Amino acid sequence: MLFPGVPRVARCLRAMSTAVKPKVFVSSPIPSPALQKLRASCDVQQWTADEPITRAALLDGVADAEGLFCILEDRIDGELLERAPKLRVVATMSVGHDHIRLDQCPKRGVKVGNTPGCLTETTADLTIGLLLAVARRLPEAMDAVTSGLWSTWKPEFLCGRDLHGSTVGIVGLGRIGEAVARRLRGFGCRLLVWEPRPKPERAAAVGATYVELDTLLAESDFVTPHCPLTPETRNLFNETTFKKMKPTAIFVNTTRGGVVDQDALYEALKNGTIYAAGLDVTTPEPLPPSHRLLTLKNLLVLPHVGSATIA
Repeated sequence: MLFPGVPRVARCLRAMSTAVKPKVFVSSPIPSPALQKLRASCDVQQWTADEPITRAALLDGVADAEGLFCILEDRIDGELLERAPKLRVVATMSVGHDHIRLDQCPKRGVKVGNTPGCLTETTADLTIGLLLAVARRLPEAMDAVTSGLWSTWKPEFLCGRDLHGSTVGIVGLGRIGEAVARRLRGFGCRLLVWEPRPKPERAAAVGATYVELDTLLAESDFVTPHCPLTPETRNLFNETTFKKMKPTAIFVNTTRGGVVDQDALYEALKNGTIYAAGLDVTTPEPLPPSHRLLTLKNLLVLPHVGSATIA
């Protein structure tokens, strides 16, 4: 079971241990205010290097910890839980929790916390930005300016696609999917929604129409998934899926890299099966600079910055 709000880790641990400050291991640099709150009531040890924590250091860090403050890149699995017999709380600095074995934590008396809701609007904003950037070919436009290709006006120079008045397919209507839908209504978009467990009333509440997935793929000018990564949604967007989309379609993913078969996406973009794509999430992260996806001019890749704002 998940409890919302990473700041609750300290309160949870205080309730469990009153004699001395509970030991908490923080697996990465985090904002100073959050660290100060933890230190006020916990004995904090932290990985402070800029590079990601190594697996060995993570396992060593949790060996005698009662609490773990982690990030998406940390794999919280059976091996780690076995190495941390005193562990009582795992708090992840993320909404997603597919890096944590939720099936094993309760068996060991470990509570798990995440941050639902805090990044909803922020990620929805980034999704709209990515939709517009890809549709209007903004990276290519910037390259034209810096490379000297910008000359006299030409009628078809860097023509893109309109988001306003288009049909947008949203796969998954959770918090972020709903926030994206609300924004797209301002663009006068026709909104189609599909998710594995149909809830047509939720779609109607944001001005969308629930349809089957094949209908959404066939009719949408833009397709954007906002579903969690589960066995059911892993590689949901694959060769078969992309072939059902319009050749003019634009695909934008800000949810989880694992919902996309990246080899299939590469072929679809290279062969013109779909028009273009934008990704804020990939597999792996970071994506190696030599990855063949990065050779495509009709693909914009961001370094997972959907939550990167300062309130």
